Amino acid sequence: MRPERLRDLVAQNLEEINPLLAHYGGEPISAAEVEAQIEDALAAGKRLERYIGNAGQYLDRAISEGRNVLFEGAQGALLDLDHGTYPYVTSSSTVAGGVCQGSGIGPTRIDRVVGITKAYTTRVGAGPFPTELEGPLAEQLRSAGEEYGATTGRPRRCGWLDVPALRVAIRVNGLDGLALTKLDVLGKQREIKICVAYRVDGREVDELPADVDDLARAEPRYASFRGWTEDLGGARSVAELPAAARDYLAAIEKLTGVPFYVISVGAERAETIVVDDPFA
Repeated sequence: MRPERLRDLVAQNLEEINPLLAHYGGEPISAAEVEAQIEDALAAGKRLERYIGNAGQYLDRAISEGRNVLFEGAQGALLDLDHGTYPYVTSSSTVAGGVCQGSGIGPTRIDRVVGITKAYTTRVGAGPFPTELEGPLAEQLRSAGEEYGATTGRPRRCGWLDVPALRVAIRVNGLDGLALTKLDVLGKQREIKICVAYRVDGREVDELPADVDDLARAEPRYASFRGWTEDLGGARSVAELPAAARDYLAAIEKLTGVPFYVISVGAERAETIVVDDPFA
């Protein structure tokens, strides 16, 4: 939206980039290519101009007017640059505090923090994964939960629910409650397990270790629960779930110390049990 400033910034970049290209045997970027890129950017600016504004101010006004505002984190807490399983992390803050940093509103403007967790654990890419399952059981969860990367199609690694890792997410985000997804994926299992603690070098710990090398040596300690065979899709309250599923949910609440806001029992929007509306 500022053509002259854009051209100045591009020119500054070219002063650095073209010598590097020449050093590595490449051709300098042509004037025609530069002009085409600038024209594309200016055209995009015209299309986007009406959406550009002071986001923090807009959000603050909306909150002051009593409107519901929902911030969504796109990546898991353990991918946080500062508090995640470094170096297997992303490049930014993925915890609830990052909402304020990125949006321009203060922390006192947030009323509730809801953590979203699957009824089991998944991980994409490399890194320690103490509860990871192998073989047919892992493939059952992967297939039932459609655990494949949305962009790459890469199979996700699957394992039992990891409460020590969940406790870290609860602490660093200050969670008021949980939204549990994919409870239905655990159906048809005779036995379901929850990792309740780790043993690291002979010592029991109840939270994921801060050092990734310690995490790689962690041995999970499990609690076992009976499974269920019933289809959960028709349930619209916790009371309508099978007893075994209710026992599993009660164990998670007891182990984490936080209640459920939402429990998902299927892929459809209607297949959601709202235990407590966070906007109420």
